[in-house]
Amino acid sequence: MTGEAMTARIRAHLMPLAWESDFFALPSARLSFSDDAPVLTPMALNAYAVVQAKVSASDLATIDALSARGFQLAESEVDFCLPIDSGEVVLPAWRVADTSDIAPLRDAAARVFLQSRFRAPWYCAADSGRFYAQWVENAVRGTFDDVCLIAHNAQGAPLGWVTLRQTQADQARIGLLAAWPGTAGGQGMPLMALARHWCQQRHVAHLWVATQLGNTRALRLYQRSGAQIHDTAHWFYRRPHDSL
Repeated sequence: MTGEAMTARIRAHLMPLAWESDFFALPSARLSFSDDAPVLTPMALNAYAVVQAKVSASDLATIDALSARGFQLAESEVDFCLPIDSGEVVLPAWRVADTSDIAPLRDAAARVFLQSRFRAPWYCAADSGRFYAQWVENAVRGTFDDVCLIAHNAQGAPLGWVTLRQTQADQARIGLLAAWPGTAGGQGMPLMALARHWCQQRHVAHLWVATQLGNTRALRLYQRSGAQIHDTAHWFYRRPHDSL
């Protein structure tokens, strides 16, 4: 069977990922599935160094089709939704990060976020940390995420941080949430309290956050915070030399 025949049942638009292509120096695209999209062909797929596809864990037919066409599982994730009420929140000492915090935040993010979907064999070993270092800088500058909030101790030393983005009038999403490298445990709940407070100030009704399926510490944190699982999904990647 030819490669084109094998791809006949996958209909999707190839959406170029300009920022990722430039940042990783790898022409990248993501599949946008649609019944009225063109049939994917090997030539179209091979135009990119990496093609990504995010599929609901319940969509077994699409998962099987992608796997048969050379896409490999990169990561599984769980998406949570936390209703925001008006109850009082016990807050840690905190501040809004500014540009003076960028250098230490970049270093911390690069050390914390070593395991992600930006990993070998699709990306270089240091790419995950480099990606999240840039993410947290962008949040401080108010691009992509809106803000970065830092929890700190009485002496002002950082204990952890959370970045947030208001996606709609009543919806927001956590981008990054992490304890500062080398600090004692137990920073998760105070950081979630910070995120909840930020949402209350903006009359946000629902706060969303996603994490890796294998990150059991984060899964427990979000469930303890009152968030409910909304969806589970898988990320699949394909390179030109992967088998069709």
